[in-house]
Amino acid sequence: MLRTVQVTLDARSPRTLGLFWAQVLGYAAEPVPGSEAAPDPDRVVETADAWLGFLSAQGVPAALHDSAFALVDPTGAGPRLFLQQVPEERAGKNRMHLDVRVAPGLRGEERMAALEEECARLVALGASRLERHEPSARDHGWIVMADPEGNEFCLD
Repeated sequence: MLRTVQVTLDARSPRTLGLFWAQVLGYAAEPVPGSEAAPDPDRVVETADAWLGFLSAQGVPAALHDSAFALVDPTGAGPRLFLQQVPEERAGKNRMHLDVRVAPGLRGEERMAALEEECARLVALGASRLERHEPSARDHGWIVMADPEGNEFCLD
């Protein structure tokens, strides 16, 4: 039996971290229930704002408006990304991380140049560069990064 996967991230601010990951992945905010709008990566902030109006209309206290945030792949191919609010800071190393594949099929300097270009874009969005792993006979090379809340991920 085929199963689908949802990736869940703990976050201090699900909305803020969700907006970051939407830009990293080209994902869209999940549309408000009852909306006929299709998921649109170019309207992430507008959809996130629509959620605030929806939650208020449903009587959800403002203090809970940033308790969760969901992103979807607008093509329907990738997993849903769900961000849930937690009170504590991230502690320790991730036991699982995302590999953001930006250079599949590329090798050597061409690959590393593509990774560096994406790294610069993500740093401008609030990510941190942690370390670069050079290509070797065993590996193709990658860059380890952290999102704005310190969750590690790799550019691969």
